[in-house]
Amino acid sequence: MPSVKVLEAKKAEVAAISERLQNACAGVIVDYKGINVADDTVLRKELREAGVEYTVTKNTMIELAIKGTELEGLSECLEGTTALATSADDYVAAARILCKFASTHDNFNVKSGFLDNEVISLEKIDSLAKLPSRDVLLATVCSVFNAPIAAFARAVQAIVDKDGETAEAAAE
Repeated sequence: MPSVKVLEAKKAEVAAISERLQNACAGVIVDYKGINVADDTVLRKELREAGVEYTVTKNTMIELAIKGTELEGLSECLEGTTALATSADDYVAAARILCKFASTHDNFNVKSGFLDNEVISLEKIDSLAKLPSRDVLLATVCSVFNAPIAAFARAVQAIVDKDGETAEAAAE
């Protein structure tokens, strides 16, 4: 029978995972089996720079943390080696980085994911991964808003230039 100290540590770990999942806007569960240390280090660095928390976690701990929540559907994928990546403020970072990494590494697979406390399919994870970053999306929206204003400014300038030519012709 496990000691009280071990049980308390496991309860604390389950509570930490549960809080992490509640505070995350998006997350991805992956099977990390078969990657080497160098690749794992590069992956973790990229995730850390994007603000994604990535940890290897025991399946039973995740299962206990999601029990009785909307994320209980994730328990279907909790077999084998499992790593959990969560992001508190970026909906696409974890999916984009992990799907890109999975496409170049045969043994690394995306198992499942969630978005706003709702389990999503692998197709939705792939479509999230293909979205550009938030900064690129904001720049695209700004350019769309700026285009009509710029076209109007060019039209006004063309009218001014044309009136200037007409005035010069009349003066001659």
